[in-house]
Amino acid sequence: MELATKISNLVGIIAGIITTSALLPQAIKIYRTKSARDISLAMFIFLAVGVTLWLIYGILIKEIPVIVANFFSLLLIVTIIVMKIRYR
Repeated sequence: MELATKISNLVGIIAGIITTSALLPQAIKIYRTKSARDISLAMFIFLAVGVTLWLIYGILIKEIPVIVANFFSLLLIVTIIVMKIRYR
């Protein structure tokens, strides 16, 4: 694997970790407080659709960083949506 490919994969992996991790504080707060009153359900549904499309795109172009990051992001987003509905 050439250096440019290694660097782009590393950047993709770091970006995926950071963007996916950005969802963790919200999920943790909802879980701890058992309240999701201030969370926009519509925003997270739109986000889930967008991330699903990114996941499909990653699969189509066979880019592991895109696939992994969006898979885990989608898991967290769906978790937040479920908690939003459960803790209304």
